[in-house]
Amino acid sequence: MNGDLSQSVARSADAAGLHAPVPTLLLELQTRLGTLSATVAAETNRGRKPFRPGPDWSQRLGELAYGVYLLADQTGVGVEQAVAATAQRVNDNARPAVAPEAEGDFFERSG
Repeated sequence: MNGDLSQSVARSADAAGLHAPVPTLLLELQTRLGTLSATVAAETNRGRKPFRPGPDWSQRLGELAYGVYLLADQTGVGVEQAVAATAQRVNDNARPAVAPEAEGDFFERSG
């Protein structure tokens, strides 16, 4: 984990007595994600309107991320390294969003 951030999360969790077994932390994360999902569903009229984050979005997203850091702390996972490795795998497996011009456009390839 990022040293300063992970230490800050661990210290605050110690001070607040937030350390819990992994199953409990997972349930709490599920609840926080569900709250975010419900917020988006309500604000978009179940996807009929575009989503625009409200004033509490940052705080709620921060609470979810905090929970992920707590889970990582309890399981000995370095979040920053794990996320960087995932980003690298995604990048390595990514296909270009647009085909290179050398291959021609759709009509040239399909005709």
